[in-house]
Amino acid sequence: MSEFGSHKKNDVGPPVAAGWRAACGGASAGMSVEAHRGGEPVSNGSCSAPDAVKRVQNESGCESPTWENPGSESALKSAIPRRSSLIKDGSRAGREKKKTVSFSSSLAEKKISSAAGCIHSMVEGSELKKIRPNSRVYQRYYLLDAGLQALFWEPSKKESDKARIFLDSIREVRTGRNTETFRTSGVYEQISEDCAFSIIYGEMYESLDLVANSAEVANIWVTGLRYLMQYGRHALDILANSQDSLRLHWLEQLFSSAADQNKQEVIEEGIPLQSAVKLVQSVNPGVSSGKVEHRFKEIQRLREKTGNESGSKDHAENEKPSARKEQVTKQEFIEVFHDFCTRPEIYFLLVQFSSNKEYLDAKDLMRFIEAEQGVAQVSEEMSLQLIQAHEPSEEGRQQGHLSLDGFTSYLTSSECHLFDREHDAICQDMSQPLSHYYINSSHNTYLIEDQFRGPSDKSGYIRALKMGCRCVEVDVWDGPDGEPVVCTGHSLSRPLALHSVLEAIAKFAFVASEYPLILCVENHCSLQQQKVLLQHLTRILGDKLYRDLPAEGALYLPSPEELRHRILLKGKKLGPDSDGEVSEEDEGAEMSQRIKVVNAGGTEKDVVQKSVSLTSVPQSNMPHPSPKRFQLLRELSDLVTLCHSVGFKDFKTSSKAQKPWELCSFHESLALRLAGDSPGDFVNHNKHFLSRVYPNPMRIDSSNMNPQDLWKCGCQIVSMNFQTAGLMMDLNTAWFRQNGSCGYVLRPAIMRQEVSYFSADTKDTVPGVSPQLLHVKVISGQNLPKPKGSGAKGDVVDPYVYVEIHGIPADCSERRTRTVRQNGDNPIFDESFEFQINLPELAMVRFVVLDDDFIGDEFIGQYTIPLECLQPGYRHVPLQSLTGEDLPHAKLFVHVALTNRRGGGKPYKRGLSVRKTRKGREYTALRDLGVRTVDEVFKMAAPLLREAADLRGNMQVRKQFMEYVLQCKA
Repeated sequence: MSEFGSHKKNDVGPPVAAGWRAACGGASAGMSVEAHRGGEPVSNGSCSAPDAVKRVQNESGCESPTWENPGSESALKSAIPRRSSLIKDGSRAGREKKKTVSFSSSLAEKKISSAAGCIHSMVEGSELKKIRPNSRVYQRYYLLDAGLQALFWEPSKKESDKARIFLDSIREVRTGRNTETFRTSGVYEQISEDCAFSIIYGEMYESLDLVANSAEVANIWVTGLRYLMQYGRHALDILANSQDSLRLHWLEQLFSSAADQNKQEVIEEGIPLQSAVKLVQSVNPGVSSGKVEHRFKEIQRLREKTGNESGSKDHAENEKPSARKEQVTKQEFIEVFHDFCTRPEIYFLLVQFSSNKEYLDAKDLMRFIEAEQGVAQVSEEMSLQLIQAHEPSEEGRQQGHLSLDGFTSYLTSSECHLFDREHDAICQDMSQPLSHYYINSSHNTYLIEDQFRGPSDKSGYIRALKMGCRCVEVDVWDGPDGEPVVCTGHSLSRPLALHSVLEAIAKFAFVASEYPLILCVENHCSLQQQKVLLQHLTRILGDKLYRDLPAEGALYLPSPEELRHRILLKGKKLGPDSDGEVSEEDEGAEMSQRIKVVNAGGTEKDVVQKSVSLTSVPQSNMPHPSPKRFQLLRELSDLVTLCHSVGFKDFKTSSKAQKPWELCSFHESLALRLAGDSPGDFVNHNKHFLSRVYPNPMRIDSSNMNPQDLWKCGCQIVSMNFQTAGLMMDLNTAWFRQNGSCGYVLRPAIMRQEVSYFSADTKDTVPGVSPQLLHVKVISGQNLPKPKGSGAKGDVVDPYVYVEIHGIPADCSERRTRTVRQNGDNPIFDESFEFQINLPELAMVRFVVLDDDFIGDEFIGQYTIPLECLQPGYRHVPLQSLTGEDLPHAKLFVHVALTNRRGGGKPYKRGLSVRKTRKGREYTALRDLGVRTVDEVFKMAAPLLREAADLRGNMQVRKQFMEYVLQCKA
């Protein structure tokens, strides 16, 4: 069900007190700002808001609430919030996946960064929804009077003196749905926790329960009211003298330094436009110079038009317009800096921990790092070091204060990256048997495009090895002049000289990882060229080749730790009494057979085009080529020790006859069928033996299978086409980052333990594994670029975010945010999602940012991360392109909490509630009445209430104990 709120733009009006523009951090002095709601100008300078009142009266009326009390069919329909943006326009009405609900309004033009800005916005007013105990919802326009003495709302049937709350009567401003009115409301589940807040006032501690159109609007009211409670009606005077001084002094110093560098004799004349642009980009490098320059010129044009240049008008008239536009004044610089370098969502986070200050001191920062970021044993000295490292102003560093800009610098630094840097190094036990690890594997490594006609190059090996790949393939065939070549048989790919491939492997084998490299040799050579193959292997790879035979009777393979810097050959092996003939491995033979069936009578040009139809040909209708037999050189056979290729019959046969050093290769289709028919047996098989799965030969376009489908069965070697970017390769690359990108990841304990049982197709909780709740709040995005190759909308993007969970079937899920219209610079999403993770060790989280478009949503960026690598708390997510490269300065800002794990703040914090039942919420809310502001009023009552609750619980236990004793006596 959708949450409260519809997309409504807040009013913007002129200031009501002198000096506010400077206090708000960059609004131009004396400028008159006129905004529009519903296409009509609105002026709320007198705080009467007549136009707003008339509009609300026309839309909802004074006599009837927004929703009826649920109970009847009509009431049920009205209990669904109006979703004006459900269908964007007529051309999109029929596209189901294009439906989206807007929960918040855009405040990008307001850029709140101070308490004075919050109070200014409150005087202008906001539309809020009032929740009544009878579950009725009234939409009203709420304002703060110009004297900063009372909060009032219109329209109302009450007398004007009753439709107001005096600020000195307010006892507490409570965030979230934490009053009796909210908890008993019939629309409780539809209300966003982030958008709800309550004002507790009067001698009887009455509550005014409100829901804003967005979390940002709620934050404005909560922050502003708390400041007014602390400082009273003189809050603006106090804030005008003290607030944001760190930023203003720092910006003045920046401006003066730039003027000195440009040898400006009179600072008031300004600095060159390009210098001002570079200053803004030094703090926000993601913003384009064109946007900044355009904003400067826009302000200058507006000032020239209004004639409000505060004393420099006559001087400006004497200047040439072109010369004036090439200079930027200090006030213009501060205003544009505020526009491009202020992030309101970070400001509201700062004031939550700053005790109503405009900065964080060392103790505030220490509390934030411990409570939210999940870092234990943080000292005040560590906090001071962070302040020294991130606070840009000299004054702030000397005082030990972290301003908004310093806090933003800290949150965007590597210390607040979503990925836990502990996983950049080897962090898992590497002494387990080889079969207990997932192994990063490449398929047909020499190909750099499609499977049939794509070019071959040794750069494929270099790239894969540098990415931490620990299993590469070498298909060897007879070549000209007695020299074996590497290529795909039955294809048109250009062959490579074997010796050049082996030289590249030898050079880069252990550049990214010191752990063993498996070389899958698919041998199709004659005996004569096998001798040359043997010579190249022994000469080029030398001592790196592992030649020791496994111990007779060994139950497991050696560990990666024991096999460091060694290359293991995987291939066919002759038995002791063999006549030298073995079955040939030819993974491309099936592709050749199917191409001939479907493409009979066609030309080579049609092969790739018709490959799509090959996957639709039933398996039963396709002839499966019987394996050929060929002569294998004994000396070449002896090089294969720990990875002896054998055929697979069934799990029962394997459990009785297969040796630990024998390895089965599975066709993708066969592996998936086994995973579906015998998931438990497949997992048990892989506890002792290595299993390799290679893609369907009909993936001629080099597309990839989903590795999660095979990892959940315990398959260690899932061969991927490294040359093909996309979701599957994103999953593979991210998965192997969690252990220092060494190419080996320890499998979940339930897949290694002899006594455990796990079925890969489970759609419920896993026996023996405690489920965890993952809470993800997508707060905002930064510097989201236009999709590559897109030209339909110019530079405009309409981003939205998918949060995907990949893992066992029980865990797979996805949720999406609303679409933010025409904002790629700093879109605010403010949406929270909750996922139950039943097998955390195998789960991954993927963030995908898309551009909402008429024709089709276009890819902007993604980031994939194993659940085990998530850092809790407020984190930035660096976005990557479709091919895996980092997108410069493009990020998501998120909050992550995972229950049953360290950090992430309390799980019941606003917007991240883990409570599912109404009963649980009431109990937790009762215990939460001990917040600071309530404790000041109920210093004596709170301990007594807790004691009473404990006493009641003890009495119940005692009663049960006495009943048990009486039963025993009877």
